Amino acid sequence: MDIVAHILLQIAIFALPLLIAITFHEAAHGFMSNKLGDPTAKMMGRLTLNPIVHIDLFGTILMPVLLLIVTAGQFAFGYAKPVPINPYNFKNPKRDMAISAAAGPAANIALAVLSMLLIQIVFLISIFMPTAVIDLLLRPLELVLIASITINVILAVFNMFPIPPLDGGRILMGVLPHKEASILGKIEPYGIIIVLILVVTGVAGAIIFPFVRLFLDLVL
Repeated sequence: MDIVAHILLQIAIFALPLLIAITFHEAAHGFMSNKLGDPTAKMMGRLTLNPIVHIDLFGTILMPVLLLIVTAGQFAFGYAKPVPINPYNFKNPKRDMAISAAAGPAANIALAVLSMLLIQIVFLISIFMPTAVIDLLLRPLELVLIASITINVILAVFNMFPIPPLDGGRILMGVLPHKEASILGKIEPYGIIIVLILVVTGVAGAIIFPFVRLFLDLVL
């Protein structure tokens, strides 16, 4: 199989799991913030599982495709438009912002676990199915579910890096005393630069991929 065909195959495998992962991640932020008293996401139509409203042209479409091309179909990652949250609507802004932030990675871990369970069901079904059905239907489904595990674990672990504006940074700011949280908050304008450095230097991958391997080892 040539490189182009391999990349197209990987796009077919990763596209749906990535779209579901980022949609549930952002919707979880909006759902939790709404429950805690901030209706901003609901008022702006972001409290939904409709992936169209969460799509970011670069983060959801262009970046994953570019990553697949650059890595010859070995890796894909993306993000959606952040759900708007107004912490001033919370009864306890510091605590409730941290809880809302944690909802996104929690949703991804839940999707990863669900994908693990579905793979087991596919395996059990395959025992009773002819080879043609396995090759045509069950094997592609298994590849999509493995992609779902990989993408959701990457999203969960990556977003838990304790660097604002990532979810982990928001959570840490909610846990730390006000003085320390304020100091951490000053990093936010440079947070994306720090994250990019971690990605380029391979530090991010060294942290993330052991968790990915752990989940895949559990199911495979």
